[in-house]
Amino acid sequence: MAKVKIKFACTECGTEAPKWLGKCPGCGAWNTMVEEKETVVKTQGIGTSISGAKEKPVPIIHIDNGQEPRIETSLGELNRVLGGGVVPGSLILVGGDPGIGKSTLLLQTSHALASQQLTVLYISGEESVRQTRLRADRLGALTDKLYVLCETNMELINDAIESVKPDFLVIDSIQTVYDPSVQSAPGSVSQVRECTAHFMRVAKIKGIATVLVGHVTKEGAIAGPRMLEHMVDCVLYFEGERHHTYRLLRAVKNRFGSTNEIGIFEMGEAGLREVSNPSELFLSERPLGVSGSTVVASMEGTRPVLVELQALVASTNFPSPRRMSTGIDHNRLVLIIAVLEKRMGMFLQTQDAYLNVAGGIKLDEPAVDLAAAVSIASSFRDAPTRPFDVIFGEIGLTGEVRAVSRAEQRVREAQKLGFKRVIMPKKSMKGWSPPSGIQIIGVETVAEALSAAFE
Repeated sequence: MAKVKIKFACTECGTEAPKWLGKCPGCGAWNTMVEEKETVVKTQGIGTSISGAKEKPVPIIHIDNGQEPRIETSLGELNRVLGGGVVPGSLILVGGDPGIGKSTLLLQTSHALASQQLTVLYISGEESVRQTRLRADRLGALTDKLYVLCETNMELINDAIESVKPDFLVIDSIQTVYDPSVQSAPGSVSQVRECTAHFMRVAKIKGIATVLVGHVTKEGAIAGPRMLEHMVDCVLYFEGERHHTYRLLRAVKNRFGSTNEIGIFEMGEAGLREVSNPSELFLSERPLGVSGSTVVASMEGTRPVLVELQALVASTNFPSPRRMSTGIDHNRLVLIIAVLEKRMGMFLQTQDAYLNVAGGIKLDEPAVDLAAAVSIASSFRDAPTRPFDVIFGEIGLTGEVRAVSRAEQRVREAQKLGFKRVIMPKKSMKGWSPPSGIQIIGVETVAEALSAAFE
């Protein structure tokens, strides 16, 4: 006989406790522990394997090492992030802020796959069938191979999967789907976990590429238990400023490709449009001849991206100056300021320092250090740098400029966009020939970089 067990689970991180607690011991959030009922059924065996059949262990050298077949969509940016396309039987989790464009992206992807004569089933738990049709009209995503169902009951969804037999399945969203055998509300930790496990088994056994849309918390993480991200094959974050038209698709987990790639889209009236040249987008509104503005060549996976860095150094009236950064790690900004004070003699202890990556993109590689230091020095001296300079390099604590990877690709991207000079680490100039029409200045210290930037 089934036994009902009472437990309390955190709605933010999924931590479980046998009794109610005001503060979650896992994530530290207050008033997030909710009561859930769990039905425990005693079974004789362990259960069914993920493949649906009993298997025996085999030597790894006897396993077929053939490449996973991939289904390419008409969205090249999405293919780039996924590692070349959608893998049949994979389970993909897409998260993002409300209204950022997750449903729009997946509806366009569904139409692209349905246009290749693949059967696509779009399950909407937040919109009616008529609302989905209106959005499809606006996006031009009408095809007879795209099936739409408004349902949240997992058993009825399973019946629809058996009836349609799709090649591509979209669940929008996993927080609205519920299993009638689980005695808790939709969106709870138990429901999200059980429903995700069910769709994982369906994807692996039937070979259906499945995409789950996940809600996010106010901190930006995907809501529900952390185990949700461990169960899926790929976790994508769709992010961007709602007041800007562009969107970034970033992979934080991918079993079939790299997690360093990003896809860049622009939101328009007819849906999302791919941005083939992101450097031109991020530099379109850059002012010329203004102090504190520099251009850095950053790498997002295998793609070089030129982004504008803006710095503002102003006198402070407080004993402790402010250090604020947007798009760059705050601790990195503090480190760069300390190097400028100690090695370059800049008296920044009475100055507020603000650093911003124009366009809202986030840069997390150390190659942006040198450009950030030049921007801060430019604002501090109120002396603009040359408008057609590109700067990149890593800064050490002793003031040296360290080599960075993929220097040749960064330089070629700068040359393609019409820049005249590149200030970069001298040790990164070995092993390749610079393109014609652009001057390369190799530096070994921050002092040499500042001297070259302000000459």
